[in-house]
Amino acid sequence: MPPAADAKAAIEAAYRARTRRSDALHREAAGLLPGGVARGITHYAPYPTYMEEGCGCRVTDADGNVYLDQLNNYGSMIHGHAHPAVVAALREQVGRGTDWGTPTQRQLVLARMIAERVPSVERIRFTNSGGEAVMYAVRAARAFTGRNRILRMEGSYHGGYDSVVASPGLAESIVAETLVAPYNDLETASRLIEAQRAQLAAVLVEPVSVRGMHAAEPGFLLGLREVTREAGVLLICDEVVTFRLAAGGAQSIFGITPDLTTFGKIIGGGLPVGAFGGRADIMDRFDPTRPDSAQHSGTFAGNAATMAAGIAALGLLTPAEIARINGLGDRLRSGIKGALDEAGVLARVTGLGSLVGIHLAERAGMHWLHLATLNHGLFMRAEGAFFLSTAMRDDEVAETVSTFRVALADTKPILHTGSPS
Repeated sequence: MPPAADAKAAIEAAYRARTRRSDALHREAAGLLPGGVARGITHYAPYPTYMEEGCGCRVTDADGNVYLDQLNNYGSMIHGHAHPAVVAALREQVGRGTDWGTPTQRQLVLARMIAERVPSVERIRFTNSGGEAVMYAVRAARAFTGRNRILRMEGSYHGGYDSVVASPGLAESIVAETLVAPYNDLETASRLIEAQRAQLAAVLVEPVSVRGMHAAEPGFLLGLREVTREAGVLLICDEVVTFRLAAGGAQSIFGITPDLTTFGKIIGGGLPVGAFGGRADIMDRFDPTRPDSAQHSGTFAGNAATMAAGIAALGLLTPAEIARINGLGDRLRSGIKGALDEAGVLARVTGLGSLVGIHLAERAGMHWLHLATLNHGLFMRAEGAFFLSTAMRDDEVAETVSTFRVALADTKPILHTGSPS
């Protein structure tokens, strides 16, 4: 066989040999869950690894293999797994009950913690996920402006809400109401905003386009803020992932004040959570005492268990800890890029702070690189990304880079090589 075929066969054989229990579980799950998974993003060939336990920055699979976790449930486990303070807060609250269908003091505490960190948030509501938060932020924009269309950026991810995703099953009317501009292309976005200003309710943007870990270029977000303000269009900043990058969120790094912001992941201490907030005059459209109030509900929105875990997790996420893991991210990007260059593999490394992305010239090679990293005990996003946690130190960054080098050696026959850019 050609060297690339030999390498692929060896990587898959090693993966299958060490994950036999995952294989069996996936075969069983395929008869009940579409594709054998509860959410599509967790699927990869030949079958996903089934994790059973996590502690700190390590996770253990169904076969007993231990991994350094650089996925951290796509960024939600900001403090790693089973942090003692979060576990204690959750255990104490669960012992008293998880929810009662009423407001709670813990909702007020977590709401105040977020609002104190993010000056643009004058009012806030909780949801059950970041995607749900986006849905309600879009609803708020439409209710406030009386317009229907929104503009989102190509390649960004905002959850599964119809208006922000390209997928089979969408009504034609929904597709027509959503405009798309290339990320970091201020000229195109400005032209669309100006042309559609009479129909456009909001522009939705991530400060870092998390699917590819591409940070906004200088002037892009400030330019969007300027053009939306001039056109009377609302600017929604999706900080579901990027709230980890600074105490005030990525908006504080880029110096913008959005009209609305969405949150998720790290504000729930590892439990399902989301929130959306912003200007009081916009958010007050959800005031139930208004005769024209917009609808917002959700049985478990703001539930006491999630609030307790979120309060503990956000309290642990101090500016010093954020700066520390952002520094770890800088070192990881440098180390990964160095490993790729040393191996002669054509690739780019992107990201900001504690978010790191890898882009291979041989895109199909990422599947094999991902399996190879798993074979050597490193767990990253299948598409090639890392979400660091506060459970990590310099030693874990060094371990990640050294393990990545070994996985690269296994995968090199499959990947495009050449002079580093």
